[in-house]
Amino acid sequence: MPDKPAESHKIRYLHGDQTLLSQIKPLWEKLNQYHCVRSEHFKEHYKAMTFENRCNGLLKKAAGGQLRVDLAVYDATGQGVGYVISTINSEKVGEVESVYVEEDFRRNGVGDQLMRNALAWMDQNGVASKQVEVSVGNEVAWSFYRRFGFLPRKTLLKQKTLPS
Repeated sequence: MPDKPAESHKIRYLHGDQTLLSQIKPLWEKLNQYHCVRSEHFKEHYKAMTFENRCNGLLKKAAGGQLRVDLAVYDATGQGVGYVISTINSEKVGEVESVYVEEDFRRNGVGDQLMRNALAWMDQNGVASKQVEVSVGNEVAWSFYRRFGFLPRKTLLKQKTLPS
């Protein structure tokens, strides 16, 4: 883990398409582990999820639209410390697919800047609406998303396959 950013060090913000996905793998794996620990009902989903499967799902979802990766890089180490993956589907619905910022870099504006960049990209591409899904167990993230105008609209219940 890199040291917490000092004033003399800066965060660079990069953006690109699916070619940047490989750079966020270690961060995504930390997010997946976070969800696995906090999931009350679907731990096995997160345990079974691989980065490759997640990437394939994102690419399939964005096949008729677009995918963007915003990456925050700590200049002192060159390591990625946060990311946002966004998609725009063929119906012009923008979705924040995944967000993660290393704990030592939270509350320093990194997540806010990543989100602003992703949402501006959606606006530039004329999305009709924007959405984000938040996993049960991660309700603490609601206050972060609320700052960008995301509010709960409905709750999706998914049937868990019970052992025979």
